Amino acid sequence: MDNNEQKKLLRMMLLIRRFEEKLVDLSRDPQKLGGMMIVCTGQEAVAAGAGAALLPEDVIISNHRSHGHLLAKGAEPDLIMAEIMGRRTGYNKGKSGTLHIAAPEVNALCTTTVVGGGIPIAVGTAFAAQYQRENYVTVCFFGNGASDEGSFHEALNMASLWDLPVIFVCENNIYSGAQRLEEHTRVKDIVDRAGAYAMRGEIVDGNDALAVYEAVQKAREDCLSGAGPVLIECKTYRWGGHGTSDEQLYQPQDEIARWKEQCPIKKLKASLMQQEVLTEQEYRQLASETEQIVERALQFAEASPWPDPAEALEDVYA
Repeated sequence: MDNNEQKKLLRMMLLIRRFEEKLVDLSRDPQKLGGMMIVCTGQEAVAAGAGAALLPEDVIISNHRSHGHLLAKGAEPDLIMAEIMGRRTGYNKGKSGTLHIAAPEVNALCTTTVVGGGIPIAVGTAFAAQYQRENYVTVCFFGNGASDEGSFHEALNMASLWDLPVIFVCENNIYSGAQRLEEHTRVKDIVDRAGAYAMRGEIVDGNDALAVYEAVQKAREDCLSGAGPVLIECKTYRWGGHGTSDEQLYQPQDEIARWKEQCPIKKLKASLMQQEVLTEQEYRQLASETEQIVERALQFAEASPWPDPAEALEDVYA
């Protein structure tokens, strides 16, 4: 990845961070944004790194912590913000809200709040690519808790059996809701489960966007060569609670502080400045640009109409 591409990676992480900070701010006023926001603050490197490694034709399947994945895949901030605020101009005409956004325009086909629910869907889209002899991969994002679900094991078994072009990206942020990893599994490294299904697995520093990019890029090449699926475990950390209503009393303060020292944005910024390919002024410019993008998205959403109740059952399928 050249210097300009690394700067784009940094810019994307800044955009994800600022976009979600704005959502958290808005959610404090129910008159502006109702409901709990589930954000990925501290985990931006996974979305940005994976997104940078993918091509437009590649598919992503996301989970309830999806805003970063959508932005990194190329979804429009205006349309995401409008959707989250329930406006008719949103990706799904205001019907999905924050937790179920789909943006087929950029092949972000599904966001699901069912833990582990997206993994079999990803196997389905990967099977479609193989059956139709299409040259794209599917990336499925899920958390460490989802790897304990039956859907995870059935899906990985089938994907391996049929050599499907799917990359399973586990964001191991140590917590599943309010439970620490060791409270719901004896497995320390989720990637160990790849061996049970004879597929390649790799552990990546999930706070290093370049490392995530390289891992996903290599996995994409493997998948398209017919080598079968890959499981990537990104070791990272959830800075906040499960959602904005979670006071995260179960997370030790010193643990949070240690992980904040490993902020993925600070890490890439420091690397670029050390290489003398980024100045503090350029960094402030990138931050300013992302701030403006988010403000424009909010203005677009607030100026957008509400859906007509008469349209409530349109575009709904089962």
